[in-house]
Amino acid sequence: MPVLHVSPSPLRSPVTRAFATAIAAIVVLSLAACGKSDAPTAGAPAAGGGAPPAPEVGVVVATPTDVGLVTELPGRLEASRVAEVRARAAGILQERLFREGSDVKAGQPLFRIDSAPYAASARSAQASLARAEANAVQAKALADRYKPLVEANAVSKQEYANAVASQKSAEADVGVARASVTTANINLGYASVTAPISGRIGRALVTEGALVGQGDATALAVIQQINPLYVNFTQSANDVMKLRSAMAAGQFKRADGPDAASVRVVLEGGGEYAMPGKLLFSDLTVDSTTGQITLRAELPNPKGELLPGLYVRVRIEQAQVSNAITLPQQAVTRTQQGDTVTVVGADGKLSKRTVKVGAAKNNQWVVMDGLKAGEQVMVDGFQKLQMMPPGTPVKAVPWTPPSAAAPAAAAASAPAAPAAPASAAKQ
Repeated sequence: MPVLHVSPSPLRSPVTRAFATAIAAIVVLSLAACGKSDAPTAGAPAAGGGAPPAPEVGVVVATPTDVGLVTELPGRLEASRVAEVRARAAGILQERLFREGSDVKAGQPLFRIDSAPYAASARSAQASLARAEANAVQAKALADRYKPLVEANAVSKQEYANAVASQKSAEADVGVARASVTTANINLGYASVTAPISGRIGRALVTEGALVGQGDATALAVIQQINPLYVNFTQSANDVMKLRSAMAAGQFKRADGPDAASVRVVLEGGGEYAMPGKLLFSDLTVDSTTGQITLRAELPNPKGELLPGLYVRVRIEQAQVSNAITLPQQAVTRTQQGDTVTVVGADGKLSKRTVKVGAAKNNQWVVMDGLKAGEQVMVDGFQKLQMMPPGTPVKAVPWTPPSAAAPAAAAASAPAAPAAPASAAKQ
């Protein structure tokens, strides 16, 4: 086949050659772009592929059970016993025998008052008693001597009667003298002020050198018994009446057993006191000004962690609901129109459901009506559905509380232990 040789024309100018070169470059780039667009994109799904996977939402399964109705009420702690230490003897306070803010025992000496005047009175009373006893012995001897003489008509009956009367009068004087001795000893004992009860004593209200008990019983200190403590709290009379009516109608049942009417105290920081208390009584009358009923519970305080006068929240279980369902609080939407939850069907479709919510317990709502056993209630994943068209089916997965998910995530994110060196492996 003959080969045609084309020689460049000597008449073509440099401008013409540059224009031809630019045209050739544009054609090459166009062909390259067409080749890239025709090639399939790496990693892209094939044309006509399936729909994206359904979004996952966390659900809990409705499980009926007996749930205790826990009511949270405001309360205040109070010492179980309070005693004001007062001076019952008048005199100069000489010494304080305790450390302020310490624990004292019943009968422990606390203060010492000048006892010299009371000791002198006690000795005087003792001397009066001795004199009265001597007079009684003499009167008895005279009456005993007159008795045989009056029978022999050696003395008159009047003299014998006088002797017997003198004997009885002397015996009465002995009784008065003994009472005076007892009174003097009691007053002498009052000079040493002791603790009437065991408990924690506060600051001293007087100091050494003060004149106390002159005309009135001067307050010296206050002792409070803080183990156990009382917690006084109030509840609306209307709530009490509704609760009793519901229990009478069979809607609720009385909380019985060893944990009946157990009381838990929530401190100001939100933490719950470790030791439970027990309900002692509820008042028989309603406060006319507030419409509240006062209740009292006893709370152990062996370490003295709680102090009288502290404001607390009291959680008390007064009744139980049969076949009730508990849901996390974030699963329930509460509005003025009512309470609703989102139920996930077997086909993954979502539906709104109106429910009747009772009290709260451990960050969960007690659902008393509106759900059936086995239904799946959506708890988490509401944000995912905001980007989806209405009616999008979802995939239900068990919901894990944040407190349980945190340790698992921490364990998963923990670095693996380094491999042992080769020399160690050989050993």
